[in-house]
Amino acid sequence: MSSFFAHTQIINVENLRRVTDTLGWSGYTKVNFQLIKNTNKIFSFSNRIRVQYKTDKSLWLFINDLDFKEANSTKLVSKNSQHLRYNHKINPKLSLEAFLQSQQDKISAINFRGLVGSGIRYKFNKSDKYKLYLGSAIMFEHEYAKIDNPTNHNDFRNSSYFSCSLFPKENVSLVSTTYFQPRLDKFSDFRISSQTSIAVEVFKNLSFTTTFSYQYDQFPVIGITNEQYVLSNGLMYSFD
Repeated sequence: MSSFFAHTQIINVENLRRVTDTLGWSGYTKVNFQLIKNTNKIFSFSNRIRVQYKTDKSLWLFINDLDFKEANSTKLVSKNSQHLRYNHKINPKLSLEAFLQSQQDKISAINFRGLVGSGIRYKFNKSDKYKLYLGSAIMFEHEYAKIDNPTNHNDFRNSSYFSCSLFPKENVSLVSTTYFQPRLDKFSDFRISSQTSIAVEVFKNLSFTTTFSYQYDQFPVIGITNEQYVLSNGLMYSFD
């Protein structure tokens, strides 16, 4: 399938997909929780749900994300996203895909962002040690943002990405994806997103994960920084 974001404004589907050749249902759920009390009171919670259904020709994927961080009753992070994607295999290397997405990010002043789009995905090789993908899609984006004055945007964007999945050992995996999303009518209005995740299986179906996410938005909502990044660690339980 393809990608979009996880800890940034672009949902990275490639990094979040369950890498498996198993037909039928598979997926995982991941929970991080933290409570700190010293001179400050800090609370954070995040939840990731990935569910996919695979047949010989088709792949359905659903993603649900929730992130919340609060320090001394002040919200530092408050975001959620839902993503549904369908892939249909034309041949062993080429697939068609379509997707729907909704998203909220209060800290970035995005009250709502909705996407609908479709495109192609190309697989360069078939190996047990690594996999390389290139994808491109056209999507329609509706965004409602508000800090002082509300703004509405309705734009068409291209979403192109390159993704690699490496499996150096049986219990170790690395997935990295980089996106480029320019507006079709204004190429100088673009976003770049990159995410790299490393997972090490410590017990059967239970892995320790480290993820670094980076995003650059040339024209963010007024008052929001151009760059955002997150480094996170956690535990992931998977099933297939």
